[in-house]
Amino acid sequence: MAIPTQASTSQLPPGVTNPNYKPLPGRLGNLTVPQQHALETLRKQLQDEEKFVPERMDDATLLRFLRARNFDVSKAKAMIISAEEWRVEFGIEDIMKCVFSPDMRLPGYRCVSPSLETSTSKRKPKVDKYYPQYYHQMDRHGRPLFIQKLGQLDVNALYRITTQERQLQRLVAEYERFLNLRAPACAAAMGHPVETTCTVLDLYNVSLINFYRVKDYVSAASAIMQARYPETMGKFYIINAPWAFGAVWSVIKPWLDEATVAKIDILGSSYKEKLLMDIPKEHLPEEFGGSCVCDGGCSMSDAGPWKELAANGDEKFVNVAW
Repeated sequence: MAIPTQASTSQLPPGVTNPNYKPLPGRLGNLTVPQQHALETLRKQLQDEEKFVPERMDDATLLRFLRARNFDVSKAKAMIISAEEWRVEFGIEDIMKCVFSPDMRLPGYRCVSPSLETSTSKRKPKVDKYYPQYYHQMDRHGRPLFIQKLGQLDVNALYRITTQERQLQRLVAEYERFLNLRAPACAAAMGHPVETTCTVLDLYNVSLINFYRVKDYVSAASAIMQARYPETMGKFYIINAPWAFGAVWSVIKPWLDEATVAKIDILGSSYKEKLLMDIPKEHLPEEFGGSCVCDGGCSMSDAGPWKELAANGDEKFVNVAW
């Protein structure tokens, strides 16, 4: 029997308190009948095949995978099962126990190796010096703001104190914290679901030689984002792009799907007005045209609605049904 295509009566997820919230198409609260049917079918098939993991497969998560595969249930299911197998192979549970210092760790995780915890905590300020990348507050849509200063990258110094493997482990740990802590905390602050991030990649004074030396890392990171954490990029600003960036973009672009490329804005040095359209001035670090000046530097502050929850070990926002 043909499935009707009119809009369904898909309900908003629990916890929505913002009366102005209007979900985007393909999200809870804005599903067509075929999309609702695909969601229910995917959930049932995973359950019937004993592949369903309740704490990681709420409806919002299943919909992310469905959107990534244009609501093709078979392809979305294969993607989810592959991601679950990868989690075991990559050792995510062990990574989450040790990659963060105690004040940054998700509730329920405790490091199995005190020496690793100590070395990781001491390494972060040094890594920040040679390749600053950090979360800081939210944009106007409630998305956590992630800032990377690729132009400050010192490859030689960075790989004297860490490795590509460790950098990928930290990347994955940050995705886990985004899904389980940052996004739920932002959602609670905004009164509506938050499923994506807003990234600012600063290319000021970037060295093309340095980029090509880390292109394997960039390629691996892109693959992880698209295959394991799909539909988590909301907006991506590339600022201070030099005239020669076209050569770099020609390398990066083939690694990305069309939906991801559409979310990327490549800007030159006149970027501040565009950023401030999306990011409150008080949330944007001063060096990028905002007014925020954190004690000890924004890159080390981890400022945002998630910080208090992590410090208090508050578990009520972890794995909520957004």
